[in-house]
Amino acid sequence: MNLEISQRSLGGSPAGCGPIRPEAEASGHSLRYRVFECVRSAGQISRIDLAKQLKVSPASITALVGELLDLGLLRESNDTTRSSARGRPPVALSVQPDAGYFVGIKLARAQHTALLVDAAGRPLAQANLACQPRRRSMAQILQETGQVLDALLAEAELARADVACIGLGMPGMIDHASGQMVWSPMLTDTDKPLRRLAEDAFGVPVAVDNDANLVTLAELWFGKGRAMADFAVVTIEQGVGMGLVINHRLYRGAGSLGMEIGHTKVQMDGALCQCGQRGCLEAYIADYALVREASTALDPANTDTTAPDVMLQQLYEQAKAGNEAARVIFRRAGRFLALGLANVVNLFDPPLIILAGERMQYDYLYADEVLREMHELTLNRVDTPQQVETHAWGDLMWAHGAAALALSEIADAMAEGRG
Repeated sequence: MNLEISQRSLGGSPAGCGPIRPEAEASGHSLRYRVFECVRSAGQISRIDLAKQLKVSPASITALVGELLDLGLLRESNDTTRSSARGRPPVALSVQPDAGYFVGIKLARAQHTALLVDAAGRPLAQANLACQPRRRSMAQILQETGQVLDALLAEAELARADVACIGLGMPGMIDHASGQMVWSPMLTDTDKPLRRLAEDAFGVPVAVDNDANLVTLAELWFGKGRAMADFAVVTIEQGVGMGLVINHRLYRGAGSLGMEIGHTKVQMDGALCQCGQRGCLEAYIADYALVREASTALDPANTDTTAPDVMLQQLYEQAKAGNEAARVIFRRAGRFLALGLANVVNLFDPPLIILAGERMQYDYLYADEVLREMHELTLNRVDTPQQVETHAWGDLMWAHGAAALALSEIADAMAEGRG
């Protein structure tokens, strides 16, 4: 295993983090929580602007801000958005960064990625743990998670006790509410209490989710979806996943197992999926599906010993160089992706679909003809076609989402007075 660590600001100070939602859509939470959330999403805001945005009296804001200052969740600083010619400089509110430290960890078959953020969502350090791309037991995955966690904290000169929450994600079917790992292509075990086992192992509160939801949370908290009420994210890597945001909130389904677009059926009795069933969408467009077909376009003498990532890159290079067999493989995968995306549109009609994941480097999968076919397979979209964007953050995309998962679990509870 190889461990890489970097301690630095990863992109500078953000202009806030978390969903940006109209006050009319923030019902159901206490006013104190809404004050905290508004400050967090703005990054920096004055009391008077806070009162205007929340449509409450300045006196109410003053009282609630006082409580949040006493709790150590907010701080006062000079308002850099306003100028004052004389007298005291204007005062702004922002989240107190050291109100807590949060860790996001994305577990993957060949590399685990960890990110440390403060309570304001500012990245402080990251760590990557390279490992053998094989299935492993729950005990092994927890041991590897502990390695990358401890290395990250050692570099930041923190202890596990300093961490308010760990957000942990992996591919597969993860029940966020119960913390149960139902199934994962990474693991030999099934139906294991992932959250409880991780909390026992690390002595820190843990929140768990599947990796597609992590990417969706990354977009909702740090990316393109912060101010959008509704959008969908489709990820393409070793598997195919989906996340859905409805009214500024991640939708998981009744048992936290919804949005498994990769396991929707596109061909009865079709190709074998890594879940054990046949005809799943991901069995035609995920990494292992492209690798399965690659031998028809590449030198068969070398495909048996070539690593899957290398084979995929060779396949793409051959397609770009004019190899018709390689092009057919990508075109076929693109058509299946168009079918899957059309089903998303027909079911949910999101204004935006974000395509993410490592396979976004293969432009064949989102070429113009793929998107045209997607639109042709949807209903009533002639005048207002669905917006589709690609967004490849790299490995930190997943870890950002895991950090957002941790932030949403603990910071919200603290502001509501539950923590």
